[in-house]
Amino acid sequence: MPKYAAPPDIVALLSATELSRPRASELARAFRAAILAGQLSPGTRLPATRELAKALGIARTTVVSVFEQLQAEGYVTSHVGDGTYVTPTLTVNRSDGVAATQSSRARRAPSRRGELIASTPLTTAPDTTVRPFRPGIPALDAFPFEVWSRLTHRRLRQPPPALLSYADPAGYRPLREALAAYLVAARGVRCTADQVLVVAGSQQAIDLAARVLTDPGDAVWVEDPSYVAGRGALIAAGATLVPVPVDREGLDVEAGVARNPTARMVYVTPSHQYPLGVTMSVSRRQALLAWAEQADAWVLEDDYDSEYRYAGPPLGAFQGLDRSERVIYIGTFSKVLFPSLRLGYLVVPPDLVDVFSRARAFSDRCAPSLEQAVVADFLAEGHFARHIRRTRALYRARQEALVAAVQHRLPGFLMIEPADAGMHLVAWLPPELDAATVARRAREVGVELAPLSAFAL
Repeated sequence: MPKYAAPPDIVALLSATELSRPRASELARAFRAAILAGQLSPGTRLPATRELAKALGIARTTVVSVFEQLQAEGYVTSHVGDGTYVTPTLTVNRSDGVAATQSSRARRAPSRRGELIASTPLTTAPDTTVRPFRPGIPALDAFPFEVWSRLTHRRLRQPPPALLSYADPAGYRPLREALAAYLVAARGVRCTADQVLVVAGSQQAIDLAARVLTDPGDAVWVEDPSYVAGRGALIAAGATLVPVPVDREGLDVEAGVARNPTARMVYVTPSHQYPLGVTMSVSRRQALLAWAEQADAWVLEDDYDSEYRYAGPPLGAFQGLDRSERVIYIGTFSKVLFPSLRLGYLVVPPDLVDVFSRARAFSDRCAPSLEQAVVADFLAEGHFARHIRRTRALYRARQEALVAAVQHRLPGFLMIEPADAGMHLVAWLPPELDAATVARRAREVGVELAPLSAFAL
């Protein structure tokens, strides 16, 4: 004769969860918990719906709907004229379930790569709260939200089906065309629209390049100090990082060759080194390209804030010097529009477009089409160029105000000079002060400063 759980037994189980008159969702949750914990054993016959409803003081239709849901999920089986039973083949946790769960958690360790990723800082900022002097945050108060809203509403009024379906992994074609035209004219990049791929920011660009062009364990040169999240993307792809020092001319190519002449890739920020702010000299650029060609290596050029140059026009991109198609160019809208947009772009050699597109498709299929369309309109209608002109003047004025204030109020405490480009400055403390300690004390009063040691390998 089958085991039978009388209504009082079910009521007792529910009272343990502090549910006196449960709704359908709560009753179903209580049943699942009791079955998985072994309190209702596999094969146990459940009470009739009418009896259970009466015992719980709820409508019979509620109990019927719960039993139907549990049967659909596989927790119970029902036989016409016989009743409802806990599924006999279910695996449940008995009294030793807690110990077994703890044991399984102890065995549930990540891979060596996972452990390395877990130990790698994502960013120098400890949280997402925007505080004064946080690097990498554009002037959101100066963004033309009225224009952006108008462009967005126009696209949303009657979007074509293509913008609401799966899209080309390489990106929205009009945006790729607008980007190619902009990069050729403003940055001296050598490319066509076919070579431009739209990605989810520079982070994904670095990740894709590392996964497509390196194998796990391959050596990759990185500037020291360097962009923390960029290093993290390389580590996540399995790269072995080789720190290469930076001086006033940028990455020291000779030092890189001495440390690892056969590296597979180098990650650089030549137009405005992050975080030191120096520009890579032409002779260093030529030396780096010569090494890359000789070593059969790739160069990742992260051109993250090149639009903001205050001493003359923006410098030409490193990629423009490349004649052997060794440079993968990376750009982002995070610094010039707003970070949460999560749109960036890659320029890759023609013979790599297909493999990069496939890698992008396997990663997250495609970037949001509506946002791409709005950005394409923003570029094509001249709003982007006007926004850059306005914010370039604004950032120059803000930099001048900051430098003047520091020199006036903190003489002998901070040494600071204006920079020719970019959205951040480096200030030097006297040798008796510890940068990490100063940054910690500043944070206590709501000011975010990043010690250079946080960027160093």
